[in-house]
Amino acid sequence: MSTPQPQVKTPQVKTSNAALPQINTSLPGPEARRVLELDRTYVSPSYTRDYPLVAKRGRGVIVEDVDGNTFMDFAAGIAVVSTGHCHPEVVRAIQEQAATLIHMSGTDFYYPSLAELAERLASIAPGKEAKRVYFGNSGAEAVEAAIKLAKYHTKRDKLVAFHGAFHGRTMGALSLTASRAIQRKGFGTLLSGVFHTPFPDTYRGSYAIRPEFATADCLSYLENELFRRRVDPDEVAAIFIEPIQGEGGYLPAPADFLRGLRDICDKYGILLVADEVQCGMGRTGKWWAVEHAGIEPDIICTAKGIASGMPLGAIIARASVMDWKAGAHASTFGGNPVCIAAANATMDLLESEYIANAARMGEFIMGRLADWRERHKIVGDVRGRGLMIGIEIVRDQKTKEKGPDLRNRLVQAAFEKGLLVLGSGDTTLRLMPPLIVNEEQADFAIRTLDECLTRIERSI
Repeated sequence: MSTPQPQVKTPQVKTSNAALPQINTSLPGPEARRVLELDRTYVSPSYTRDYPLVAKRGRGVIVEDVDGNTFMDFAAGIAVVSTGHCHPEVVRAIQEQAATLIHMSGTDFYYPSLAELAERLASIAPGKEAKRVYFGNSGAEAVEAAIKLAKYHTKRDKLVAFHGAFHGRTMGALSLTASRAIQRKGFGTLLSGVFHTPFPDTYRGSYAIRPEFATADCLSYLENELFRRRVDPDEVAAIFIEPIQGEGGYLPAPADFLRGLRDICDKYGILLVADEVQCGMGRTGKWWAVEHAGIEPDIICTAKGIASGMPLGAIIARASVMDWKAGAHASTFGGNPVCIAAANATMDLLESEYIANAARMGEFIMGRLADWRERHKIVGDVRGRGLMIGIEIVRDQKTKEKGPDLRNRLVQAAFEKGLLVLGSGDTTLRLMPPLIVNEEQADFAIRTLDECLTRIERSI
């Protein structure tokens, strides 16, 4: 006799919610203030919150707080909810899987969806060589796995990362991170043998000089300074790079820099690791940001947008590189069946429409922002790819003096008008909406920021 399956009720949610934000109370509202007091008393003070949003539910691009105020989310849970909040196809996949099998550790047992998702991820990785996939729970875990695999495969123990990089907060990933000193302060000695080198900033230039030569200057420094004076390249296992720096200011690495970096890695037998935790999974209008440069990394790290909010991370490596033996590395929860179900539903949606939408809407938003340097005296630069766009706020366009306080005022002003955005780096505002965003929603965000910028400029 067969066991009856639980009835799965999928919420009827539009994937492209056209509703605009509505603020009905002071911010924070009374229920939000109650939660904030509990948070101050019981939750770790290490968390950073830019404004007092206390979320209750999300639908598409809209988030409702505990007081009934609604906001448009141009942060996407920090680039996580790629298909929007509670996309019905993702919700259905999660519910059906949770009613069937919640956990069966892929470290010790087999189940079809783990191998099938690995095959699927391998098939979309750049390059012709066969790939293999390791699953973890987060971006930081993906970076940790990449560190271990790179050392295991090369039998070398040194690593190179970039100034401004953010690779996570676990001890190995934190050793690669060079975004903010506060993220490293107080934790003692980190992983040894990690070296940092300048990232090509095409707005400010390397060390604030010669932005037009950022690629040449940074490649020259890496090979002619770092490799000559501080670390022999024959001891370097891997170079880790974000093709677009996430916490470092939404800085895209120029295509010619990524190609030059690939050449240097090939020259010295160094693995190139692309940290695509924030910029991957279709956010730039292609599956991977490195595709814009036409290069093949040896290892790709992915997480965030891979499962629309469920905790999943992975590394995708050339099969010849992923040569570690059984027991070398594993994770109890990595590749959890429910998370894999969410990832498969997410990839279906990205593949069928939302990667193309990210490319189209990125062009739409960049077109609307094209004249902002002329219209707004505190906008120094607008940059990005797809739906990963940075607006750099400055005090003076000519000197490029940073304006972190002005950026923070802009974030707060947008929140008060119902738009959720976050900062990046010292002075950049980042736009990273769910990949389902439509023109009406983008238009609201642009008009809101335009109004906030005008108000701030009048006050200074």
